[in-house]
Amino acid sequence: MKLIRSYCPGMNLDLLQKAANQARGLAMDAVHDCASGHLGLPLGCAEIGAVLFGDLLNICPSQPRWLNRDRFILSAGHGSMFLYGWLHLSGFNIGIEDIKNFRRKGSITPGHPEFRDTEGVECTTGPLGQGIANAVGFALSARRAAARFNRPGMDIFTQHVFCLTGDGCLQEGVARESLALAAVLKLDNLILIYDSNDITLDAPAERTQLTDPRAVYEALGWDVRQIDGHDIRAIESAVEAAKNAKNGKPQLIIAKTVIGKGIPGIEGTTKGHGEGGAKLQEEAHANWGIPAGERYYVSEDVRTAFANLKAQREKDFNAWNAMYEQWRRAYPELAEELDAGINACSCGVNPADSDKAIPPFPQDYGDATRSAGAVAINAIAKANPCFLTTSADLYSSNKNYLSGAGDFSAETPEGRNFWFGIREHAMAAICNGIAYDGLFRVSAATFCVFVDYMRASIRVAALSGLPVTYILTHDSVAVGEDGPTHQPVETISGLRVIPNLDVIRPADPEETAGAWMAAMQRADGPTALILTRQKVATLNGIPVETRREGVLKGAYIARKEQGALKAIILASGSELELALKAAEKTGEGIRVVSMPSFCRFDAQPAEYRESVLPSSCMRRVSVEAGVTDLWWKYLGCQGEAVGINRFGFSAPGTQVLEELGMNVDNVVAAVHKVLAK
Repeated sequence: MKLIRSYCPGMNLDLLQKAANQARGLAMDAVHDCASGHLGLPLGCAEIGAVLFGDLLNICPSQPRWLNRDRFILSAGHGSMFLYGWLHLSGFNIGIEDIKNFRRKGSITPGHPEFRDTEGVECTTGPLGQGIANAVGFALSARRAAARFNRPGMDIFTQHVFCLTGDGCLQEGVARESLALAAVLKLDNLILIYDSNDITLDAPAERTQLTDPRAVYEALGWDVRQIDGHDIRAIESAVEAAKNAKNGKPQLIIAKTVIGKGIPGIEGTTKGHGEGGAKLQEEAHANWGIPAGERYYVSEDVRTAFANLKAQREKDFNAWNAMYEQWRRAYPELAEELDAGINACSCGVNPADSDKAIPPFPQDYGDATRSAGAVAINAIAKANPCFLTTSADLYSSNKNYLSGAGDFSAETPEGRNFWFGIREHAMAAICNGIAYDGLFRVSAATFCVFVDYMRASIRVAALSGLPVTYILTHDSVAVGEDGPTHQPVETISGLRVIPNLDVIRPADPEETAGAWMAAMQRADGPTALILTRQKVATLNGIPVETRREGVLKGAYIARKEQGALKAIILASGSELELALKAAEKTGEGIRVVSMPSFCRFDAQPAEYRESVLPSSCMRRVSVEAGVTDLWWKYLGCQGEAVGINRFGFSAPGTQVLEELGMNVDNVVAAVHKVLAK
């Protein structure tokens, strides 16, 4: 069996083992010096790192975003020093001083890997299970890219996706959801390496799990191999076999390891999860062959071997790049499509282009904003061929299906509609993986009330600045007969408090078009579109461009007061119609402000915010069919909030709205109340 690639001068079995032990030393020293961090995985998986980064990963450290690189995801992000150490040895832009600054403010080696902070870090991991789902997203992206862009003799996308995980990740429900879907979609470009050390943070794993992982994952449809995770030859053989597999099954390598390997009294125990073993630095160094007294030690022969490997990887990249340039000349339209997809992910889409793509709605449209969303998303998809959409078994309800775009499957990997089943959490995390990969813009849809199943993944998307769009329909108690389990009242406010998540609740079809313009404009974070199930009026009294452009600014004057300004009614979504009718009944001096996005309005210059909500007029009323708490920052102590601070009940939607006070008369009464203050 070929142990290592013949083009890597000087690399051999002994040198790979030496590199593994020195990577252990880097992790030990970094954790020791900052007195925090996780030692177990970097020490227990060192031989796995040596085989991957010292041989079998198809990467180019000088080109960290190379389109055809193998993607490596450390799902068990608490073991971050594993990744930082191997990126350092491989020649990525992580110097020894960065290793020494592990977990320190401003360093590029934070406690858990963070996307954009560090070259070679493909995604933000730490919340257990997320990285596994992200890896499925990367694999989906790779499979679709290969189907769409590869041409005979010019396979520009051939990458594999590697994910290193442990028991903690696999016990999370999001992992099982994602791994089941990976098998359904036959993602044999996905290689999951399971660091099976039989230890979780609090106790031996047998206390909380009795399943046979091999039997479980074979039953799900995975190819499974089990090896000694410290045997370099066995690791090499298993990884080679997984990379060569073309059987339509994702690949699982169960690597039996010893957590915290090499630290006397710590290895193989729960103590390996923390930093406690760092105090045994000298004994561990001796076990790994590191010279006495040395810190952050890497021998010259290891450095030389990795430098040679880096040079060869650059040659491999250059050979690929020559083929890629030939492909671009041969297929200029495909090259333009690929460039547009990458630019849409990294720079966003000009709102003027999206505005042009979405035709004006008929004045008598009069349908739900989810239906207007169907028109908008199909127009967006037609103008942006690298736009994808996904659903948790609700295409018919969310109305986000792309007509004529085909369904993604193993047999039809060019499809742009992804069917995820009833797996909201996996859907959101997989969409994060697609967004991290940066080739396709992606959206995910479900009922608004079910977004809490997705919340952990949405939070990571916001933290990582991923331009994912969430389509959340059935947005209020107007859902009606399905009752309080399906009627969101606190949900929208719960989303608004997530930093860097733009929550947009449009009032009518033209505001819905504006919401899609805003979502596509973003390249630095996610957007949640909150859409109605019930029909809403088309607000023809407001010019089309005012509604669309007003959404881009977060809020705008929907009705200018006649005469002196006396009071302001603020509203979002379907309640804007109530606000406009209430203003008509109240009389002169009443301004109505449509406020679809708090996030966008708050980011506007002070001059614009003052022009919409002048500080000279603090008699304000908010109207929204949900909890009122977040509106008070705009209302002040003289304001009144018309909303719903309780759960709903099962009845026709119009009756629920009426009985919970969402009607014109209540808004008028609130306006009179503030005028009397």
